[in-house]
Amino acid sequence: MRGVTAPSLPGYRHVYSGKVRDLYRPDGRDDRLLIVASDRISAYDHVLATEIPDKGRVLTAMSMWWFEQLADLVENHVIATDVPDAVAGRAVLVERLDMILVECVARGYLTGSGLADYRASGAVCGIPLPDGLVDGSRLPEPIFTPTTKASIGEHDEAIDFAAVEKIAGPELASTLRRLTLDVYTRGEALARERGIVLADTKVEFGLRPDGTVVLADEVLTPDSSRFWPLDEWEPGRPQRSFDKQFVRDWLASPDSGWDRSGDEPPPPLPDRIVERTRDRYVEAYERLTGRTFG
Repeated sequence: MRGVTAPSLPGYRHVYSGKVRDLYRPDGRDDRLLIVASDRISAYDHVLATEIPDKGRVLTAMSMWWFEQLADLVENHVIATDVPDAVAGRAVLVERLDMILVECVARGYLTGSGLADYRASGAVCGIPLPDGLVDGSRLPEPIFTPTTKASIGEHDEAIDFAAVEKIAGPELASTLRRLTLDVYTRGEALARERGIVLADTKVEFGLRPDGTVVLADEVLTPDSSRFWPLDEWEPGRPQRSFDKQFVRDWLASPDSGWDRSGDEPPPPLPDRIVERTRDRYVEAYERLTGRTFG
């Protein structure tokens, strides 16, 4: 994967690099992992050569804040934030879980791939929706719209609930749907109080050896969710967002000179796009938590 070089950490063995995270195993501990959030950014199934300064620290701090807000709903995988100095602020020590191979998505608003599905069929992941909805419409109630968990460079594919039952079994599938909607509903209400629309989100779960379902990875961040300014929300058009939309828009514009259908990787990002993207991540964190990012 282009541009991915995981740092060496004494006392830890590097075991995996994803699009934006690096995983390490502590020496002598097979039951724990160190998750390090890098400043890498991905778009259109590519990891870009240009990084976004402080992105990993923002995502880690935001996830930790959300884990606190959700603690009464579902257990999470965090053990400690006491980590090597080289990755302080961007890493957490977590339980090693048996990850469930489903991307658990909740939608409270219609946009993105859900909107395309609705326009084609009147439904999203097999769930019928009312007529007349437009881009940005708030749904009558949040819906569970899972996808497959794709490898790097491949697309997640939308699946219906019956497919989740085949992957995880009926009982666990029901638990995943309930927990995903609980997390989204809590997050949507808290974000709305702070002037942010949480349009949708993706969460991941793992299993402990005793079968307990645990919330894992990141949660309710701009990398895993769509955040819109509440005072600018207007159904019927694309919404301004707090995520990496600046990056996507630039890559899709003639200015980038990039052909998404070709074999060439995306070009480096201009400084102005990097700066604006960082600012949006920081703004999302500060609005949601009420804390100053330092």
